[in-house]
Amino acid sequence: MSAARPREGAGCVTWWGFSPARDLLNSHACELQEGHVNVLLVGSADPRHILKTIAGLRETDSLHIWVIENSMDVVARHLVLLYLSLTPQESMGLHEKTEVFLEVFGNSEIRSHTEEILRHAASQLSLSVNDTPDTAKNSCLDTTSLKYKERDELVRIFKLWIKPSSTKSPSGHVVPVSITKAWDGRVRQHLGTRYDSRRGSFDWDLAMKLHQKGCGVINKQQYVRWRERGVAFDMREGAYQTTNATLLSTRIFSHRGDKLAAQGYWGDIVSSPYLSFGIETEDKSLLKTQNGQHVKVKCNNCIVCMFDKMLCMLRNILISLFPPSVLRIHRQPRISPLQTSRHYYNACPVGGAVPLLLNLMHLNRISVTFLPMDSLSKLPEKQKYSQFFNTIYFSASLVHQLGLTLRQIAAPKAVLVVELAKYLLDLNKEQEAGFAQRVASMAQEAGFEPRHEAKSDDAFATFTLQKE
Repeated sequence: MSAARPREGAGCVTWWGFSPARDLLNSHACELQEGHVNVLLVGSADPRHILKTIAGLRETDSLHIWVIENSMDVVARHLVLLYLSLTPQESMGLHEKTEVFLEVFGNSEIRSHTEEILRHAASQLSLSVNDTPDTAKNSCLDTTSLKYKERDELVRIFKLWIKPSSTKSPSGHVVPVSITKAWDGRVRQHLGTRYDSRRGSFDWDLAMKLHQKGCGVINKQQYVRWRERGVAFDMREGAYQTTNATLLSTRIFSHRGDKLAAQGYWGDIVSSPYLSFGIETEDKSLLKTQNGQHVKVKCNNCIVCMFDKMLCMLRNILISLFPPSVLRIHRQPRISPLQTSRHYYNACPVGGAVPLLLNLMHLNRISVTFLPMDSLSKLPEKQKYSQFFNTIYFSASLVHQLGLTLRQIAAPKAVLVVELAKYLLDLNKEQEAGFAQRVASMAQEAGFEPRHEAKSDDAFATFTLQKE
C-alpha cells in the first residue's frame, strides 16, 4: 500500500530514538545491577534512557553514563534536554518543565515562550562547553572529554539557536530558515507520486504498522498532524509558529562535482517522537481498551501518556535523589527562567566578564559524560576502560559499530542491549527479522550470548558477556 521510498523516512539525523525509554539497570531482561555502575550509550539519540535509569536508581547505588553520538547536533540536543530536566523547581515547576521538554523534544514549531527558554538554555550551555575537569559546572553535563574542535562545534550550534539561522532570498533579502518548508520538502521526497494522497499513506502507516506493533495509544488525529507539519505536542492553546532550532542541521550534498551545504530538517518523518515516552505509561488506565478501541483515545492519550511518563520520571528523580529537607519545594520563591534569561542578556557586556550560570540541580552519585564521536574504537586502547562498562547500549542506527573489541571494555557479566528495527516503518517483516539475526550474529562474534530467546516483535535484544 505504501509506495514510499525505503529507508528515507528515518532520515540521516537521529533526533529521537526508535524505541521506548528503558531503565538499563533494572529490567526484566537482565539482573539488577548494584553498587557503582558504568553505562555506555552508543547512538541513543536522546536522553530517554538516561532519565529513565536515573529515576529508578536506588539510594545505595551510583551511576556514571558515558554517551557517544555520531553528530554534534545530536549531542547539543542531549545537553539542552538534560539542562531542561535539571532546571530547579524554583525556576520551573514540574508541569511547565514537562511541557517545555516535550515541545523542544518533538515539535518542529514551538511557542515563543518556549523559544525564549531555549535561547536562554543555549546561552548557558555555550558558556559551559569549554569547562575543564576542574571547573565543570554540573556532573550531568560533562563535555570535558570532547575534542576541542567538537566543543567549538557545540558553541557554534548553540549560537545558531540563540540567533536563528537565515538564508538569502533571490532578491538578496535575508529570510529565516523555514522548518515548515523543510518538513514539507522531506515529505514530498519521501512519498513521491503519492504526495497528493498522503493522508491515505499516513493512515496506512498508523493502522497497519504502528497499531499492529502495539502502539494503539497513538490516535489518528495526533499522528496525521505530526506527519503533516511536524508538531507532535500542542498541550496548550498557544501559537506553535516559531521554528524549533534544535531540529535544524546542515547536510552536505554533491552537485556536479561540487559540495553544497543545505540546512533543513533531516530527521525522522515516519515513526514519530511518540515512541520514546508515549506508548508506555505508569497510569495503566490510559492503555485500557474496549472492543479493540482505547477508552480514552478522545483525550489525546498518547500526549497524555508522554506527559504522564515524563512527569513521573522527573518527580522520581527529585524524590529518590533529594530528601525533603533539601528540596523545600513549597518554601522556595518562584523565579522564572525568563527573568534569569533577561538578567543574563542585560548583565553580559560584549567582551566582558561572564555572569554566573543558572544553578541547576546537582545529582549526587550521578554523572553523564560525553565522549568524542570516534572514541568507540579507541576505548580499548586505554587502560582506564579495560573491563569497565557494566551495561552497553547500541541503537539501531549505530549497531554497525558493534565489533570484536567490545569485549575488552565490557566488565565481567556485562549486559549488552541493542535496539532492533521494530519501529523503523520503512522496513518490512523480512527485513526486521534479518536485522535481528544480524544483530545476534554480531553480538556473538563480539563474545556475548543471548540473554533470552528473542521474539520477532521485540524492541530490544539483550545479551550477556560470555565467560572465558
